[in-house]
This record gives sequence, C-alpha cells and structure tokens, in this order.
Amino acid sequence: MDNLEMNLTEEQTEKVLQFQDLTGIENVTLCRDVLQRHHWDLEVAVQDQLNIREGRPTMFSSDHAPPNVVSDSVAQHVFHTPPAGYNPGNNSWSFIRYIATVFFHFCYDTLTSLLGTTYRLMFGDTGRPVTDPVGDVMRFVQQFEDTYGPIHPVFYQGSYGQAISDAKQELRFLLIYLHQDNNNNCTNFCRFTLSNETVVQFINSSMLFWSCNTSSGEGYRVVQSLQTHTYPLLAVIMLKDNRMTVVGRSEGFVDAVELVRRLQTIIQANEAALVAARAERVERSFNQTLRRQQDEAYEMSLRADEAKERRRREEKEQREEEERLVREAEEAERQRKEELQRQKIELVALVPREPPAADPQSVCVVFKMPNGTRLERRFLQTHTLEDIFHFVFCHPQSPDEFEITTNFPKRTLDCKGPSKTQTLNEWGLRKGEVLFVYDLES
Repeated sequence: MDNLEMNLTEEQTEKVLQFQDLTGIENVTLCRDVLQRHHWDLEVAVQDQLNIREGRPTMFSSDHAPPNVVSDSVAQHVFHTPPAGYNPGNNSWSFIRYIATVFFHFCYDTLTSLLGTTYRLMFGDTGRPVTDPVGDVMRFVQQFEDTYGPIHPVFYQGSYGQAISDAKQELRFLLIYLHQDNNNNCTNFCRFTLSNETVVQFINSSMLFWSCNTSSGEGYRVVQSLQTHTYPLLAVIMLKDNRMTVVGRSEGFVDAVELVRRLQTIIQANEAALVAARAERVERSFNQTLRRQQDEAYEMSLRADEAKERRRREEKEQREEEERLVREAEEAERQRKEELQRQKIELVALVPREPPAADPQSVCVVFKMPNGTRLERRFLQTHTLEDIFHFVFCHPQSPDEFEITTNFPKRTLDCKGPSKTQTLNEWGLRKGEVLFVYDLES
C-alpha cells in the first residue's frame, strides 16, 4: 500500500480502502484501477463490480457485433521490429534477411486476410464465439497481474466495442494490445515494456488502453478485425474523418524507449485531427447551446406575449362586463323612472281637490321640499295620509323615494303602510301644519 499511496491523494487512498472493504477484492492495485476507470466514483464502481459478480453486464459492456473500424493504409504508421541480432552496419546479409522477412509477412498477411474473407463469405464466420467479452478482458487483466505484477497501464475494463465507443465519445487515442500465449516476444513485452514506469505514465496520460488474449473469443474477434499474425501487436485507433480509424501499429517486441517514441510519432502525426474534432464538437455544442438558449428565449417571449394577450383579453372582457352592467343599471334606472312617471300620471287623478279656505274642515299644510321649496296646500280633515302622499308624489319637484315627517314631535307619516288610510284628524293634523319631505336616495 505504500507504493500505491505515493501516487494517490489522501481522498483517493480512502476510496481505495472503502472499495476494498465493500467488494472484498484483496488486490489493492486492481481496486485502484477500477476506481480510475470509473473516475473515482465509489458508488458507481462498487455497483458495477457487483453487477459483474451477479453475471449481469457491466456498465462498459456493449453489443457483440464488432465495431466499425477502418484502417488508414496510406497515412498509417506501421512499425516492424527487426529480428534479434539484426545490425545493418555490420552484416548486409541481415539486412537482406530483414527485408525478406518483412516482405514475407506482408504477403502472408495479405493472402491470409483474402482467404479468410473469402471463407467467411462462403461458409460464414466459424471463429470462436464471443459469449462474455467483458469476462474475457477481465480474465486477461487478472492473468497479467498474476504473472507480471501490478505495475502496468490502466486496463480498460470493458469490451472492445465499448472501448471504441468511449474513445470516440471522449475524442481520445485508444491503444490496443493483443497478447498471445506461449510467445516469448509477448512475455518479454509484458515483463519489461508494459511494466516500465515511463511507459505506464505515458499511456495513462495520453490514451485509453485496452488489451485481451488472442485465445479468448473477444481477443480472437479483434485479431480478425485488425488482421494481424505478428505478436505482440499494438494498434492505435482514433476518430479521423468521422470514422474510427487505425492510424498506427507496432508489430513485434519493442522496448520501453522505442515504444514511447513510436507512440509519440503516431500521436504527433494525428493530434491535429483530434484537436480539429474537439474544436468541431465544441463549436457544435456551442451552436446547440446557443440554439437552445434562443429557443428558450423565444419560448419565454412567446409565453410573455401570450400572457400579455391573455391579460388584454381579460381586461377587455372585464371592461365589456362593466359596461354591460352599467348599461343594464342605466336601463333599469330608465325603466324605473319611466315607471315612476307612469305612476305619477296615473296617481295624479287620485289627488283630492283642494278645499276652499273658508271650509271649516280644511287644514292648511306647508311642505318643505328637499331642495328648499315650500309648497302650501289645503286638505280636509277627512283626507287620508295616502292623499297627502299622492299630492307630494305627483308634484314635479318631488323626489322618487321620500318620507314625510312632522316637525315636533317628529313623527313619520305612514303614507304607504297599514296606517295610510287614517285621516288627518285621526293622525292629529287638525289645523295649520308644517311637514318635511326627505329624499331617501340622497
């Protein structure tokens, strides 16, 4: 754990220990690699590990169909390691033998590829079935660590298809390593090159790293896809011209210094394409964000306009309703006044004749109107309170609703109630009286 802690922060070390406790994985390096693969998200890493144990596909799993990867035969960087002991300066025969070997491998690979393609077209693909691609990868990771130790680049813990998809999504280089059992070059490559700290640091900082054994179904499928027969094989894949493309490969054993040099050469030759793709994606994302913001602004403006239009309609409807109520009130008032005028015309005939002043039964009544006008009228003591009401009601200066009261003591004449038939004499009006008319609507 001491070596591990030297490369991790305190928080990362704590997550490694928690992951180890939750999953029961004793290999601390494997715990670290799994967490790195999940961007140090402890919850996701634990859940994914439990999924694998339960036989369910990991979050990195993908369809079994091989992804569409093309080979850039023109611009692709291909590196062949010369045979052991080859020195062109000391032995011209070694140079000739090297050229012959390269030519033979080229012809052999081409012929094998053509024959394999023809055979698959005629009889179908009879290669090893791929039943558990993630399991094939994880078994090789475990095999590597058991055989060569914990120092290695971070293995991508998913299928080849998902590694391709992630490299495309993240716009990163993807380094593929195909391992062949019982191959001395592969053994030396794993022991001396992949375990080199410089190689580990360079690969982890520059690209994704996926590896598998060619004896497994997933590994054999990638062998068929990359069409290779020389091991160890390293292939660099990236998004180029909107296609996942093999832009470089290294065949045969290569030491740490030479491997880093080859990978740097491939990266330098193709970095511009990734930079352009990233810039294009950023621009596309910016344009999408801008369009989304414009759409949101348009939607907000549209909703504001709709709300404004709705308020305008509501205000208009309210004004129309108020105007309708005013018209109805005015119409009702007009009808009421017309009804009052009709009643006054009808009731004027019921106003009794004014008796002469010499009549001993006459009572002189002075009415004080609300506007200050004084009306004087004679009535007989036998006239009723209703007769007085009819006189006031039919007078042009009479208010529409009124009451008539005496001065002192103040009493209201019941001109429309049960006492309206009482005579002036019965009411106590036997001589000159002053009555006050009050407007009930003022």
